[in-house]
Amino acid sequence: MIALVTGANQGIGFALVEELAARLGHEDRILLTGRNPERVAKAAAQIGGQVEGRVLDVTDVDAVAKLAAELGAVDIVFSNAIGPLTPDRPQSAQVDEFVAVANGGTHAMLRSFGPILRPGGRFIVVASALGTLDRLDPRLRPLFDNVSLDQVEDAIAKWVAEIHAGTADLWPQWINIPSKVAQVAAVRAVAAQRRDEDIEDNTLVASICPGLVDTRASRPWFDAMDKALTPAEAARRVLNFVLADFDPATYGELVQFGRVLPWHGQERKS
Repeated sequence: MIALVTGANQGIGFALVEELAARLGHEDRILLTGRNPERVAKAAAQIGGQVEGRVLDVTDVDAVAKLAAELGAVDIVFSNAIGPLTPDRPQSAQVDEFVAVANGGTHAMLRSFGPILRPGGRFIVVASALGTLDRLDPRLRPLFDNVSLDQVEDAIAKWVAEIHAGTADLWPQWINIPSKVAQVAAVRAVAAQRRDEDIEDNTLVASICPGLVDTRASRPWFDAMDKALTPAEAARRVLNFVLADFDPATYGELVQFGRVLPWHGQERKS
């Protein structure tokens, strides 16, 4: 078995690798990936065992494709990399890098690793409960609803261009929200194309919200973290779901604590 986690030298990604190492066999390969060679090497050495550190910048489409071609097949993929985002700088100054990692990286992983996912495998995008469609103005929702991956990319490019032009009035001010909606939309777009075959093979493609987790990335945005999960707690919950028996009802969906979060949010209840 081959498992791969992006953005894995710290936080939830590191905890996911630790948990995979504890649950998988010694003969299995677990690739801990990140873009900083020193941090990747240190993190992989800290866990040891069957963990292999690999440098991977998910914003480099060619590098992602090259690693996928090298591996040939994978069983578990966690697309977890996220760009830096802090409240002490204008978000317009951070949006390019943030989106390149969180969204461009997600798209690159879906395009290169989705096709080499073995039957019975798991492809998981670590997203957020903020990624439901009702978080957007109704006029923006058609950009992400029942669309292709190419159309998701076009919508993201349009949004970023509007931010830089100062015309993004319809969009949420916190850039994390449209980014997360786009991540979930990307998963839904890919899942829609492969649904029948994947369900027949017990293969899961989904996005997951691990809940509020006490990490370096989340701390600046919340006043209190006393109820937040530790990365290890979050990783255990996520792996409990990912390694459980396949449930077709979760296929292509955004899942939190084993429960599907409706894509259209509260609108679905009407």
